[in-house]
Amino acid sequence: MTHQQLADAVRSLMPRAKSDLAELVAFPSVADPRVFPVEECRKAARWVADAFAAEGLTGVRLLDTPDGSQAVYAELPGPEGAPTVLLYSHYDVQPPLEESAWDSPAFELTERDGRWYGRGAADCKGNILMHLTALRALREVDGGLPVGLKVVVEGSEEQGTGGLERYAEAHPDLLAADAIVIGDTGNVALGVPSVTATLRGMTVVEVSIATLAGNLHSGAFGGAAPDALQAMIQVLAGLHDRNGDVAVTGLAADQVWDGHQYDEQQFRSDAEVLDGVALTGTGTVSDRLCARPSVTVLGIDAPGVIGASNSVQASAKALVSLRVPPGTDLKAAQHALISHLEAAVPWGAHAEVRLVSGGESFRAELTGPAYEAMGAAMLAAFGKPMTATGEGGSIPLCNTLRTLYPAAEIILIGVEEPTARIHAVNESVDPVELELMALTEAIFLRTYASYRG
Repeated sequence: MTHQQLADAVRSLMPRAKSDLAELVAFPSVADPRVFPVEECRKAARWVADAFAAEGLTGVRLLDTPDGSQAVYAELPGPEGAPTVLLYSHYDVQPPLEESAWDSPAFELTERDGRWYGRGAADCKGNILMHLTALRALREVDGGLPVGLKVVVEGSEEQGTGGLERYAEAHPDLLAADAIVIGDTGNVALGVPSVTATLRGMTVVEVSIATLAGNLHSGAFGGAAPDALQAMIQVLAGLHDRNGDVAVTGLAADQVWDGHQYDEQQFRSDAEVLDGVALTGTGTVSDRLCARPSVTVLGIDAPGVIGASNSVQASAKALVSLRVPPGTDLKAAQHALISHLEAAVPWGAHAEVRLVSGGESFRAELTGPAYEAMGAAMLAAFGKPMTATGEGGSIPLCNTLRTLYPAAEIILIGVEEPTARIHAVNESVDPVELELMALTEAIFLRTYASYRG
């Protein structure tokens, strides 16, 4: 079966994909009411539901999950005896960070230098458009699907609060499928078709330190009064050694990655590391990204430079993220991090370390008919063989799906290649990457049934 008509259809649909992505990006759907009103997530969910309903999917509905978010669900029965494929993505996005640092408005899709910029353009609204464009092309060319289809689009993935995970556990038949395509990762580089074989697990903790009943004049009391911000700096500085390797007591940080290797110079370019600045940690880049733990200070509550007064700080707060590779027990890692932070607090300062969220690591099985079909689809779309890689990020739902459906093949793909700058300012998607990944998914859905014999 030739796939040229499908390729032509996907290409002709790209202007529509751009306009749809612009509409979806315009919703500041951050699943945190402290950042944006919850109604923005509600509107994004409704847009996604309407978009899949317009493509002929049935049973379209909004699922009210235990964390207060809404997930979108839709389905399309296949021919008798055909396998079922579940497509996943999420419509919630990371906060825009400092909006003034964006070269164009964060929630206004803007084309620049051949890329489409905006928060969520890649992670993960670009992947929603990957799904939609694939389905539209198949509907146009083939008039339908040879497989059964389910779609679920999460509303709180970036917060890690587990709403969809708990909902799926309470409704175990809802997302059952033979193959699950997680649209929330990306290729190792532009034009290099890839599936993600591993995901690191993640835990986030909040550290609070208090030393005084209230702030004090730094001239009158500084030098003897215990400064909570200085205490916090000491605590956080002890999370890494001089090389930048994780130094959390009881947590191994010397593992080796034996898969696809990320060239160091390419990484420096992709990460836009400034001239003369060394990378942190030891081992290969892939060791550090895929096989070892990493600790990141996500935020600190402290006075800003502008408007700061001459004061000794009475309290300080920080949010710390720990990512752990497959093979590391998450609960043991959480305990190690919390114990390390508590032990590092100086001067008898009052401190609390509170667990905020967590998700287990994941390792995919790279054999089976779905992986064979995906490899063939990537070869047909890109003209290059499929590569398996590791991903430093986390998608907690993957382990929930594996537990609920142990026989299902779980495949992680997407449009979030390294230069997309997901979670950072000036996030973007390459439209050619989006086109080729949509074509890949369309070919996969067209041919998967035949690979099951």
